[in-house]
Amino acid sequence: MSDWPILTPKALIKILIKSDFELDRSKGSHQVFYNYKTKKRVVIPNHVKDLPKGTMLAIIKEAGLTKNDLKNL
Repeated sequence: MSDWPILTPKALIKILIKSDFELDRSKGSHQVFYNYKTKKRVVIPNHVKDLPKGTMLAIIKEAGLTKNDLKNL
């Protein structure tokens, strides 16, 4: 698992948008993205720093993405 890239929230948002997620709503520093095809919803803490590895992996898992999806996008 050590070969997972460390992403910023902005980079992860770009990946989600390419994966058919759309911004549903925003409150404070968190943005909620929703995929109408898969009916999945993910919350992204939109801060300046890199996402902690555990947080990033949890978001990717909630979105239903894999490591290969990240490489292909």
